[in-house]
Amino acid sequence: MIAVQPPPSNPDPLSVPANAPEHCPGTESELAGKVDACAGCPNQEVCASGQARGPDPALPFVRERMSTVKRKILVLSGKGGVGKSTFTAQLGWAFAADEDLQTGIMDVDICGPSIPTILGIASEQVHSSSSGWSPVYVQDNLGVMSVGFMLPSSRDAVMWRGPKKNGLISQFLKDVDWGTLDYLLVDTPPGTSDEHLSIVSYLKESGIDGAVVITTPQEVALQDVRREIDFCRKVGIKVLGLVENMSGFVCPNCKNESQIFKPSTGGGRRLAEDMGVEFLGSVPLDPRIGKSADYGISFLDEYPDSPASTAYLDIIDKIKDILGD
Repeated sequence: MIAVQPPPSNPDPLSVPANAPEHCPGTESELAGKVDACAGCPNQEVCASGQARGPDPALPFVRERMSTVKRKILVLSGKGGVGKSTFTAQLGWAFAADEDLQTGIMDVDICGPSIPTILGIASEQVHSSSSGWSPVYVQDNLGVMSVGFMLPSSRDAVMWRGPKKNGLISQFLKDVDWGTLDYLLVDTPPGTSDEHLSIVSYLKESGIDGAVVITTPQEVALQDVRREIDFCRKVGIKVLGLVENMSGFVCPNCKNESQIFKPSTGGGRRLAEDMGVEFLGSVPLDPRIGKSADYGISFLDEYPDSPASTAYLDIIDKIKDILGD
């Protein structure tokens, strides 16, 4: 298990620190500061007094940091393995292809941080200064923040309960010196759990421009996507649209497509119609996408002639149109 120390900026005595006890009940609990796990925690006294159950004191700092971020987009999936992080990386590279745009990717998949590997920066580390943590830069206009940069090795497991995850997401938002960004892409874990609730809570005042939901064609993935869209509606996040990933296999030689995951119930397009959301497009399965992710290179740059690249770029253009950019 790792211990992440906060940077020197914006100290906040009421927030749950990243090195809180493993069984911390959380500041919202009536047991906060009163159970055995709280012994020795620097926040024990203030938690026990009930002061920590007021408005989260991190919110003003988050609002200040996010004031220089034009667009905030969540990338969601109902289940794992549908290519959500790979899509986030391609979206980041596509935005950053315009040298006049500044793009950031925040990886809040705390237990499975794959963004550093996909972007080819897994060996990098986070540095701190008087202005906070500095993102790791893939290129001059594409910065990244992930817990993966803080692990001693890629084999180390992150075994954190909700309050510690919440504390790290808070730090990513209020203590990272993102600077001025045109787009901040937030790569989330599968499902609707602590990380999703935390990011929505912290960004509710700054505003979330919308969410892109990723699925694959088979019904087992679509079931979870229905829940994901329902989550967005319940917490007030606009669904920018649905992307169907791995919708067919593209032969790198002959360029012909064949179905791998046959859509038994109509696939992503039918689901989008049923749920009343925009269908952004289908991305065929090109084996070179996985290869690009393993080697940390941009698939769009390396294989511009692939039907998958064309599909990615069409989807990205639709997202920009929906946002009015």
